[in-house]
Amino acid sequence: MKSSIFQNSKNVFLDTVNARDYIQLDRVSTIYQSLKDSVNKPLKMILLYGKPGTGKSMFLTKLYNDLSTTKTVHLYQTPILDDVEFFKRLAHDLLGVKYQGELNFTQFMKIIDEHSIDDIPIVLLDEAQLYSNSLMEKIRLLSDTRKVKFVITLHKTEKEDLIAKEHFQTRIWETIELENASAVELKIYIQKKLMKANCFDSANMFHSKSVNLIYKITNGNYRDTNKLLYTLFDIYTNYMENNPSKIDTSKVSNKIIEMSALHTGLLHA
Repeated sequence: MKSSIFQNSKNVFLDTVNARDYIQLDRVSTIYQSLKDSVNKPLKMILLYGKPGTGKSMFLTKLYNDLSTTKTVHLYQTPILDDVEFFKRLAHDLLGVKYQGELNFTQFMKIIDEHSIDDIPIVLLDEAQLYSNSLMEKIRLLSDTRKVKFVITLHKTEKEDLIAKEHFQTRIWETIELENASAVELKIYIQKKLMKANCFDSANMFHSKSVNLIYKITNGNYRDTNKLLYTLFDIYTNYMENNPSKIDTSKVSNKIIEMSALHTGLLHA
């Protein structure tokens, strides 16, 4: 196996959010279909939540790609934290109105009330935990007009379930939670990602024992798994260039998995 193959495998696990990288797993696909179905319901706000690295941004990006051909949909991947800039962006995207000066919430509500909207636009807000409580309350009030539908993602942490925040109590009409992969799902995820990029030899290196170790280290978190495997294939690339005779390409070495985990900070010496 040439080092270039390991390099290609390494690139499969780059930390990027691209709908083309979406991996179809049975449980994940069922959840994603629930999200798509929710968008078609007469709901004002939909919450997609989970711990960091469970695939929320990927879901939102895929949803944008899937809906944009048939619906009016806007994706805000980077939160706009200033209220004035947020509503100026909405006015431009939803109404085609460009404002040079100030535009506060009250002014925006008056403008949107004056506009007739046949096709209700869908606004996808990623990383909504970064928005202030006051701005989230304004977004909630805007959703109450039923002239804009919001799908938002939030982090769920160990210390605080963000669903319970005041501005979400009884105001979310649909909630969907994403979780880490199981060990079985993680194996399918890793192999499907590699095979999708035609890295079949690398995919065949991942047996249940090695995947179980990866699962133990990452707890099935997709982001941590990507980080670990990016480093793992980087190490394999260097080994193949310098000591090809010492590389067993029939399976992934537990030693290299642990070495990769140390490099990425997922394990500590």
